[in-house]
Amino acid sequence: MTGPNPVDRGKKGSKLHVLSEAQGLPLAVAVSGANLHDSQAFKPLILGIPAIRSRRGPRRRRPVKIRADKAYYSAEHLRWLRGRNLIPRIARPGIESGERLGRHRWKIERSISWLFGYRRLTVRYERKGSHFLAFLGLAAALTCYKRLAKLTT
Repeated sequence: MTGPNPVDRGKKGSKLHVLSEAQGLPLAVAVSGANLHDSQAFKPLILGIPAIRSRRGPRRRRPVKIRADKAYYSAEHLRWLRGRNLIPRIARPGIESGERLGRHRWKIERSISWLFGYRRLTVRYERKGSHFLAFLGLAAALTCYKRLAKLTT
């Protein structure tokens, strides 16, 4: 799960991909090589969304809207999302500014900073990608637990 980093003299590196809900709780996480484009990790993250179970309100099994930045915009992704009955909210490159999505993007940035609050993830010490992904999943679970525990008290 590493690849030559295009901006860091070709040193091997990895990239985190995080999918979160509206308040910023991480729902799905993934790791890829630094040379992989973000759009190639889009479909596995969407497929990794766990089922939504709620006691109140109408029961849903999946989210309604997907918000993403310009890197994820393509006709194939839009068609794929609509085929799954998801409403895509993806900025179009060259037409829409990213500022409209910026109102929601800070929640993702905050989620990533919550994950990087765990020192083990800031620098990748593990040689095996599966170990790093396990620590990332553990950090996401702990983050969800802390945020949800804070809401109930």
